[in-house]
Amino acid sequence: MHAVILAGGRGVRLRPYTTALPKPLVPIGEEYAILDIILQQLGMRGFERVTLAIGHLGSLIRAFVGDGSKWDLAVDYTEEKAPLSTIGPLLNIVDLLPEHFLVMNGDVLTDLDYAALLDHHVACGAPLTVATYQRKVKIDFGTLSTAEGRIVDFVEKPELFYGVSMGVYAMTRKTLTPYPRNVPFGLDELVLDLLARGEGPAAFDFAGYWLDIGRPDDYDEANREFERLRPVLLPGSASRAVLDVTS
Repeated sequence: MHAVILAGGRGVRLRPYTTALPKPLVPIGEEYAILDIILQQLGMRGFERVTLAIGHLGSLIRAFVGDGSKWDLAVDYTEEKAPLSTIGPLLNIVDLLPEHFLVMNGDVLTDLDYAALLDHHVACGAPLTVATYQRKVKIDFGTLSTAEGRIVDFVEKPELFYGVSMGVYAMTRKTLTPYPRNVPFGLDELVLDLLARGEGPAAFDFAGYWLDIGRPDDYDEANREFERLRPVLLPGSASRAVLDVTS
């Protein structure tokens, strides 16, 4: 039960919040960092070991997490000297990874069962399993279809649904062995290469709560909704707080 958390990005889209803090450490609900929530969730799901892939402001993440004992986890680190994209950091530590493991972005808020994702991956035997979510995209314009210079269909401001990657994956170590180390390599490149080789990844469909804290609007939404979402994201946290107060 090993998870790799990708926490090395600069968080450019989330500025100014990430000017002084790496994105996984921005506060949620004035009480937790995003990374704190993720580590608690991994511990609840039975994970024992976590590797943090750090880069930008990585020293702050090291200072916050330490050896992981606060979460009853064994935490180690891999540090990228230059940006390596999504999969690149894994290639440099592939020999240290178990046969099957979880990979996730360090800025995801979700109640996804990480252990169930990993179990599904092992059972289906795919080289890669991607947690997927149906995302609604509202088009702010009337859309139309044409044929031979005539409009044949018109829809006013439609809402479209797309299956998107949640930024959480389960992977098998041998999937990574063909690729070179110390070069940028993204999930998109990995998926396209697997498809070209006829080794399509598996999908793990999820319909619960998911929010990628990628933009200021998403971050503001997470903070507005956190008290309502706390029992979903951190089951038992509210009751522990009551016990602490009454004691």
